Order: sequence, then C-alpha cells, then structure tokens
Amino acid sequence: MARSFTLLVAFSVFHVVFVAAGFNSSGPCIGSGGIPALLYATTEDLSAGLEGGRFTSSDLVNAYIARINEVNSTLHAVIEINPDALAIAKELDEERANGTVRGPLHGLPILIKNNIATLDKMNNTAGSYALLGSQVPRDAGVAAKLRRAGAILLGKTNLSQWANYRSDNTSNGWSAYGGQTYGAYYPQQDPSGSSSGSGVSSSLGLALAALGTETDGSILSPSSVNNLVGIKPTVGLTSRALVIPISSHQDTVGPMARTVKDAAYLLQAIAGSDPNDNYTSAIPLPIPDYVGACNFSALRGIRIGIPRNLMYASSNGQPVMAAFSKAIATIKAAGATVVDNTNITAYAEDDYLNGNISSQILEADFLSDLPGEYLSQLTINPHNITSVASLRSFTRTFAREDYPDRDTGVWDEALELGFGNTDPRFWPLYQHNLRVAGSEGILGVLANNSLDALILPTDFSPEFPARLGSPVVTVPMGSYPANQTVVKTSRDLVDTAPNIPFGLSFIGPKWSEAKLISYAYAFEQRTNIRDQIQPYITPQTEITDVVGSMR
Repeated sequence: MARSFTLLVAFSVFHVVFVAAGFNSSGPCIGSGGIPALLYATTEDLSAGLEGGRFTSSDLVNAYIARINEVNSTLHAVIEINPDALAIAKELDEERANGTVRGPLHGLPILIKNNIATLDKMNNTAGSYALLGSQVPRDAGVAAKLRRAGAILLGKTNLSQWANYRSDNTSNGWSAYGGQTYGAYYPQQDPSGSSSGSGVSSSLGLALAALGTETDGSILSPSSVNNLVGIKPTVGLTSRALVIPISSHQDTVGPMARTVKDAAYLLQAIAGSDPNDNYTSAIPLPIPDYVGACNFSALRGIRIGIPRNLMYASSNGQPVMAAFSKAIATIKAAGATVVDNTNITAYAEDDYLNGNISSQILEADFLSDLPGEYLSQLTINPHNITSVASLRSFTRTFAREDYPDRDTGVWDEALELGFGNTDPRFWPLYQHNLRVAGSEGILGVLANNSLDALILPTDFSPEFPARLGSPVVTVPMGSYPANQTVVKTSRDLVDTAPNIPFGLSFIGPKWSEAKLISYAYAFEQRTNIRDQIQPYITPQTEITDVVGSMR
C-alpha cells in the first residue's frame, strides 16, 4: 500500500547537486557494436542481442549484478541477489545454443519483490526478521511462470515492510531487513511504496524489469515517482499463491518496466490460471495478446472520461495538473474524445473522502489471509509466526524491527476489529465497498457515459480500482520543474522536488488490460516522457564491460 507523510521545507541547491552529479538530458543510446545501453535496453533489444550472439545471458547477469553493486549502498533497492543466478544463466545459454528458446524472456534477468516466495536460496521476508530463514513448499505462482518462460530470477527487491501494512508512522521503502530505499531522481527521494525497490531497480536498469505487488497503490505509486510504466492487473489475472498477503480481495501482482511493451511482455508471462489461487479460475479465455495490443493508433475513435471529483487539491499539484492538461491535449490529438467531469456520485465521493469501511475490509482480510494463505504453508518457520498476534509480539520484542519508533498501528487496528473475512460481519462491508467503487464509482461512470476508459494523474488513481479489483496502467507524464519547492516527509525523505517524476493512469473495468495497454502505448509513443527525465545517479557498468570476461 502507498502511504505518505509530508512536511514542507525550502531547498535551494538543486542546481549544484545535479550539475555535480553530471545530470543531463541525453536520450536513449546504443553501446558499441550494437549492444544496448542497459538504462534503455528493452526486451526486444536484449533478445536480439542474445539471438545474434553479441552477448550471453551470463553476460547480462554479470552486468546487472555489477550495476546493483554500484548503487545499492546508496539506494538500498535490492535486498538479496540470487546466488544461483549465474548458474541459471549458463543453463539458459546452453538451451539457446542447442536451439531451444522458451519465449521472449528467455535468459533475461528479472527482479521480484521480497514478498514473492521462491523455493531456492533466497529469503522471502516482506522485509521482516520474523520470516528470515523461513521456507515455502514451492515457488509462488508468478515466480514459477517466470521460470517456465525462461526468465532469470536475479534477486529480491526491498519494499515498504509488510507491503506498507504494519505502521502508521513509518516511511515508504523502509524495512527492518532491507533498510531504507531511496529513489534515483533526487537525493534522499521518497521511492513511494510498497514496491519501492522494484521501482528504483527497474528505472535504473538493474534488471530488465521487476515485479511488484499492489493492494492499494503499491505498483502504481512507485512506478509513477520512478518514471516507469506499471500495470496493476485485475485481481485474479495473476496468481497470488505464496505471495505474502494483505487482502485476497485486493492483492495483485504486476510488472514495473521502463516501457509499455516491456511491461506487456512481462504481464504475458505471468498472467494465467493457477490451481493454488482460485481467483485465477475466473480469467476469461483466451488470454489476450498484451504485446500485440501495443498499437500506435489505439486512441483513435475511443471515449475517455475524467472523474474530476477524484482529484483533491494539493499544495504541490500545479505542475501535475499542467502536465495533465497537456496529456489531455495529446490524447485528443490522437483521435480520442475526452469527456470531462464524468464524476462519481456524491455518495461515493463522501465515502472516498470520509469513509473507513475499506480499511476494515483490509484488516479482516489480513487477519484471515496472512495465517491461512501463507504462514500455515511454511515448511520452516523459525520464529513460529502463526498469526497476526504472534507477528506483532515478535516485532515488538525484536530490537532490529525498530519498535516502538515505528509502531504496529495497522496491526493494532486489525486485532481490535477482531474478525476475519469468513465472519458474517465481513460480507456487508465488502458489498458496500463494491457498490461505492463500482456502480456509484468508476463502473457507473464508464457505463453512464459510454466510455472506454478513464484517465487521472496517477496520484489519484489507485483507490477505487483497488476496492473493485480492476486494472490500471500508469505511464510517465512529467516531472516537477527546476524551481519546485522541496517537500519532505516526517522521516526526512524528499517527497516532492525538482526532477521527481509523476505519471498518468488509464483506468478500466475488470479484464480490460489489453485495451489499457494499447491506450498507454499510444500515449507513450507520442510523448516519450521517460527519456526526458534523467536520474541523478546511474550505474556505469554496461554489457560491453563484461562480455566474455567473467564466463
């Protein structure tokens, strides 16, 4: 989940910081011999290089590990590197040499969030010492699909601890086990969360791309502030089996990548049924061709709505709204009809601003799903964590969990609620949530105005799709200008500052990922915003530095 705690401060040395860091606005470039620069390399670039014999998957693993090592002491984005990554790469190189290519991700390194379990030498901790050394009976469903697609699981990324579902007073990107992740677009940047490390890693080319998870904003928000494309899929399109849960009704797993097409390739690999997640049995078949949906002309002739009453006033909002106006103009110029003020009902707006039922649903889900869907399946559980109560007890007594400085307020409220999602009290709450987000919210807006999709600045897009379980695709829209006043959080992270990116979200009904991808791609190809926003810190190792040298 994405959370923010902000404090306004003045700052005037932006220009010095970025000049000293060698900040520039150079666009994509290709290294010598037609080898792609890893900050910009796409799935198709890397696949072509592997197929053409210009480098190997082993070279990619060595290059990406070197890049991680260059910046990780500053940014703390990657929590563990897979000790078997190079051996797996060599096996996949041998398969390719023998004429076996599993698909477009064959031999390409991917990072995954450290709440997605793997049956290997890596830990799955949600950033907590409570689960360090625990073991699962098998790979998480999405991890298994990546392996079958030929991807190399390069490592695990840091996250907001317990996917931002522990504390009322913590910071985005902090976990006890992984430390504090920072974004790469301004020193001490808040990386947002909870898929913080996945966002930072993907944006800097520490792997081809990364997987994140979302309950409410945890793919969309870090994708937005890390200059990425993020796809929050329909709940059930991707398996959540052996992903440490918050809510079976809202959790989903999706890609965070530098381009729409790269995100589509990754979604194609992980979408599909899993007998260990019954939500996936509802997927309409056949699964669409998400990569084929990347169509430059996709905006022509469609109707896009803007629910303005989901956008609340912000002291830092002017640059975002100016960029949003430009985005609207781009979408119109591409042939879409944009219908403004297609607003949610007053009832839904009041619930959006003042209601707490959505929080109770997450609390009830967490009380049931954490022990029932994950803890009970552990084959090794070193600290005997079997419930939210035992987890809270461990956290409050284990010094490195930083309690009480970082509280357990979220768990306290869940335990005070006192019932899980099988209790009769749960169902009316859940039906209320679906009504507010659905017929009174985005589904009503879509149907009543004959719309194909909605658009919002990504800051305002997560909540109703989260409640409904419907998809969103965010794509880079702009960044804060050089004269932007710096805003810091209560824990001294930089929340808003010059050069920090922000995104545009395309929102649709359940199972509309292919359409949303097509709209996002058409927008991306007309704007190329990502290439205009450069990080202040970048790793320097390229494929050319390691080709053949460490095999």
